[in-house]
Amino acid sequence: MTKRYDAIIIGGGHNGLVCAFYLARAGLKVRVLERRHVVGGAAVTEEFHPGFRNSTASYTVSLLRPKVIADMKLHDRGYRIIERTISNFFPFEDTYLTLGGGTQRTQEQFARFSRHDAEAYPRYDAALEKVAQVLRDLALQIPPNAGGGLMELVAAARQGWPLAKLDIAAQRDLLDVFTKSARDFLDGWFEDDHVKTAFGFDAVVGNFAGVSTPGSAYVLLHHVFGEVNGKFGAWGHSVGGMGAITQAMAAACVDAGVEISLEAPVAKVLVEGGRAAGVRLDSGEEIAAGIVAANVGPAMLYRGMVDGHELPEDFRRRMKGFKTGSGTFRMNVALSELPDFTVLPGREKAEHHTAGIIIAPGMDYMDRAFDDAKVHGWSKKPIIEMKLPTTVDDSLAPPGMHIASLFCQQFSPELPDGRSWDEVRDEVADHIIDTVDRHAPNFKASVIARQVHSPLDLERKFGLIGGDIFHGQMGLDQLWAARPVLGHGDYRAPVPGLYMCGSGTHPGGGVTGAPGHNAAHAILADRSIIGRLRRRA
Repeated sequence: MTKRYDAIIIGGGHNGLVCAFYLARAGLKVRVLERRHVVGGAAVTEEFHPGFRNSTASYTVSLLRPKVIADMKLHDRGYRIIERTISNFFPFEDTYLTLGGGTQRTQEQFARFSRHDAEAYPRYDAALEKVAQVLRDLALQIPPNAGGGLMELVAAARQGWPLAKLDIAAQRDLLDVFTKSARDFLDGWFEDDHVKTAFGFDAVVGNFAGVSTPGSAYVLLHHVFGEVNGKFGAWGHSVGGMGAITQAMAAACVDAGVEISLEAPVAKVLVEGGRAAGVRLDSGEEIAAGIVAANVGPAMLYRGMVDGHELPEDFRRRMKGFKTGSGTFRMNVALSELPDFTVLPGREKAEHHTAGIIIAPGMDYMDRAFDDAKVHGWSKKPIIEMKLPTTVDDSLAPPGMHIASLFCQQFSPELPDGRSWDEVRDEVADHIIDTVDRHAPNFKASVIARQVHSPLDLERKFGLIGGDIFHGQMGLDQLWAARPVLGHGDYRAPVPGLYMCGSGTHPGGGVTGAPGHNAAHAILADRSIIGRLRRRA
């Protein structure tokens, strides 16, 4: 082995950088090994056409935890988020709806469709916020480990106490969110389909499911527990793209003493005497460390990087069944002008251009998109979120030009007819552009260039198995102490010395930094005197 470190981090995505930072700040000698030519994982800014840069995978920010921002001093390193004036713009066939801009403004929009829904909105918002606050409080806590003895029972009681303190109405809402479909949950609050659609969309973002799929209500909630500049539930644009965030994180790591290696793909986790001993790179180089923290998803880690005989049989079986695949197709498009929507005309920058533009006209539309994808591989009428970051950050494109992020849902990770995504990628990309063009008839003609990421491309480029942006589906069976599997929800792998620090652990996907933060604290706890005594017990 060429060198020895206290800790090696596999993968330089945002959670890997966060984990590395906390370990280095505690005095450990840490090295990050990143397979690509740039750190950041799926949160990177890259030029995809001469003069046009964009956040090529992850593209908007809300869920990044304030404690991580403060501890890494990201504001001092250029971290700046521009809030959306309105959160979303929904073009329907013959009308539109905007969401956000304050309670009164949202009520005015809802009142165009239903006076009942306008009056219900503040109550809905307050109820959801009460439940979301529970998630925020849990996000930076290490889940209790099932079967871990008395101390874990105490931890479970401590983390469960805020739930027990909720009033009965909030407990009912919490139960609904974790068990119901988004449709059933929203039916209990609203009567108009336009209004339900405005909230139901969040339930299918990164979720290969329909709004009628049981459990989809939780994904709706997951997307509202974030905050921007202290405003709960808000979303914003990172100036310089998402890569500006991870570059600031990398700078914090370097200042703390972390060594970062690019184009250093890890092939295997080395295990000696039953515990992690380091890693072997694709090049054959072996690097020693008593701690290995993997920022790759559980599917990649346990199906490829750790030899099966090192894992307990039941754990190995369950990891084979770990569910991945978020149904995402991602495109970046260079534009000569802004889209001109039929229901809200205008090619000059307007407020709706700065919002998330959601093409998902109706709850039935979203369910049909999922049904199509299951049968045909992709939806005949896909769900598309379009963001136009150049409307708030003109540094990303030449003067007068624009870029569009197209985040598209309901594309099966594996095509049912056995074809590869490579065979149909361009056909599907054309289909997506045509879908946008039906709502903004100048869109197709304005396209200068495009970058296309099918589910297979997302897997090859960013290591997202099945194209899963969350490193694993976020159903009730893969959340909290059961993420990735019950008994190992505390970031500790079955192999001593091996840890998980990516989005395949609690609290799940999105650019949160929470898994990296929590994994680092689990590692440091194990190095303490009490931790060493517990391991010997």
